[in-house]
Amino acid sequence: MSLRQLTVAETGVQAEKLRQGPTALGFWIYLMTDLILFASLFATYIVLLHGTYGGPSGKDIFDMPFVLAETIILLTSSFVCGLTMIALRKANKQLVLVGLGVTFALGAAFLALELYEFTNLVIDGHSWQASAYLSAFFTLVGTHGAHIAVGLLWILVIAWQVFRRGFTKGVVRRLTSFSLFWHFLDLVWIFIFTIVYLMGVI
Repeated sequence: MSLRQLTVAETGVQAEKLRQGPTALGFWIYLMTDLILFASLFATYIVLLHGTYGGPSGKDIFDMPFVLAETIILLTSSFVCGLTMIALRKANKQLVLVGLGVTFALGAAFLALELYEFTNLVIDGHSWQASAYLSAFFTLVGTHGAHIAVGLLWILVIAWQVFRRGFTKGVVRRLTSFSLFWHFLDLVWIFIFTIVYLMGVI
């Protein structure tokens, strides 16, 4: 793979090509397989929604202001990620690194809040072993959290490559793929927030 630095014009063209070309198609196919995974977890959750085994349901354990804060943080990270891609098309290395740093910080904050929520539920006796409903809840939300953790590692790798190599074709390709991945996780969370949390407290 060539490590030649792309010019500003080449970087924008390359990012646009990757967004529409075979690399993007291949990554979209991967995202569709992930979508099937999450669809299966959502279906399982809905089936087990009332399997509380006499224990608490969502409206008894969810702290909606806390979950709303999580949601705002993740949506903001997705917005910043979008701004980072605009900076990439302009080949602005400094802004790309800042954007990746802010995206990482917001993603890490979201993951920390999710782990805090899980810890409190377990301490209160509402672990994944308490009922089928909670098992489905922890599996669905935890799988999303695991994807966020992978995304955070991905950010660190990309930021290091941007810092050391600048905008090569490989770096632009990986950054473009990451952007698709991060926005996908944001979309999945919107469904989790709506189906699991909002509908759970009704």
